[in-house]
Amino acid sequence: MFRWFVGLNLDDAVWDATVFTKNRQRLLDGDIADAFFAAVLKHARQRDLISDEHFTVDGTLLEAWAGQKSFRRVDDEHQPPAARTGGGSNPTVNFHREKRSNETHCSTTDPDVMLSRKSRGSGAVLAYRGHLLTENRNGLVVSTLTTRAYGSAERDAALLMAEALPGTHRVTLGGDKGYDAREFIAELRHMEITPHIAQNDTNRRSAVDERTTRHAGYQLSQKARKRIEEVFGWMKSIGLLRKLRHRGLERVGWMFTFTAAAYNLVRIRNLMRGAPPPQCA
Repeated sequence: MFRWFVGLNLDDAVWDATVFTKNRQRLLDGDIADAFFAAVLKHARQRDLISDEHFTVDGTLLEAWAGQKSFRRVDDEHQPPAARTGGGSNPTVNFHREKRSNETHCSTTDPDVMLSRKSRGSGAVLAYRGHLLTENRNGLVVSTLTTRAYGSAERDAALLMAEALPGTHRVTLGGDKGYDAREFIAELRHMEITPHIAQNDTNRRSAVDERTTRHAGYQLSQKARKRIEEVFGWMKSIGLLRKLRHRGLERVGWMFTFTAAAYNLVRIRNLMRGAPPPQCA
């Protein structure tokens, strides 16, 4: 079945994994992932499956292919203490009471990763951040972006993806409480995007006021925005992105976009199941 899928006869020679590895840089340089993603979106638009008015944004941590032992001080004169147990090439290193931060440390395995945590109660891991922009009608991904895992990465990425939305008409953008920041909300309004962001009233007054929350559409966006978590769940479990297998921001972003395109294909298939085939022109 694999031979048939790629157009090979039963007696044709099959390439090994090194062929793909050696040509991977050519695929990166040719923006193949973006082209494939755009082709899948075009396929969905032809079937009127994508909303052009209501969207949701969110981000997630992507655990990097780099161990904590590789996160070492940039200054070689101040390496971690040699508190090691066990022999061999992979000894146990004790980092207890050692202050480590992204300002003073860097991974020797993947210099692009940063130490980050999902929430205050969780442990810090070396990671990237993957960002998605989905439309609210069917939950299809319309834009992807991968960044380093710095503090304001989610809001910065959201503005970049929102700015690239086609058309000049007003749209809505939903998001969780992490996006409830005055500068972010103000910039969305400046871009003529209605901020359907969840209100964060824990320690301060929310930047989203009643002129937005009083409308029924705001409540609909709050319900629809939670579907984006299903996309992240699929990409991490089925798409195998729970633990990255590539190093470097470029390659990680390449695989993140490919996986989002694969999710869209599966979603489109499920949406079209039972529907009549498209008419030929």
